[in-house]
Amino acid sequence: MAMRLVQIAMDARDDSAVGRFWAEALGWGVDSEEPGVTNIEPVGFAYPDPVAVCIDVIAVPEPKTVKNRVHVDLATTSVAHQAELVERLKGLGATPADIGQGDVPWTVLADPEGNEFCVLEPREIYRDTGPIAAVVVDCADPRAMARFWDEAIDWTLHEVTDDHARMRSARGVGPYLEFLRTPGVKTVKNRVHLDLRPYPGDDQAAEVARLRALGATDLDLGQGDVPWTCLADPEGNEFDVLTPR
Repeated sequence: MAMRLVQIAMDARDDSAVGRFWAEALGWGVDSEEPGVTNIEPVGFAYPDPVAVCIDVIAVPEPKTVKNRVHVDLATTSVAHQAELVERLKGLGATPADIGQGDVPWTVLADPEGNEFCVLEPREIYRDTGPIAAVVVDCADPRAMARFWDEAIDWTLHEVTDDHARMRSARGVGPYLEFLRTPGVKTVKNRVHLDLRPYPGDDQAAEVARLRALGATDLDLGQGDVPWTCLADPEGNEFDVLTPR
């Protein structure tokens, strides 16, 4: 048994405005827009497919208060492309963000509600990922996180060190999932989390039980009676197990 990482969910006070920002930023489209939820994905995309990790923007009443522990890195193909993309994103409403990064070759920005993201300098490893190079998770122990997530989803583990771990779809397409050793501890609910989906014909409850055996814990976020299950990984990062599809 295994599951797929199919999307990230991003909290926002105004899901429609943040969804439109990310659709424009990535060159994607708004696939669906319902009260409180805006879904964006590549135009013509056949969900789910590891070639892209989609984004669900979910309306919440709480404002952002701390730096996100999950963010996306955007890929570029040249130094000129990086500069052009940064300026285009600023025109869409992004603002420079100082998270203590110092003098680095990438640019840190925040979307209109303050969600941090990075526009990377061109890197060969991300040449074929699409607009999202990686989904990056801050953590205390990349090796432990890699062990959990390597068992949790059917992605391939490419690199593990004391400071960094990197995974990608077994098909070698789409963005990477990366775990970055970062100071500080998780203090509030993440405003960005991962959504997993079992394969058609697999049993959602059995997958949830398997994840618990790996070290996941149950969460009550006030979700009520919903078809998905809310869990947390070994470092407390929330994620959802959706129904098979």
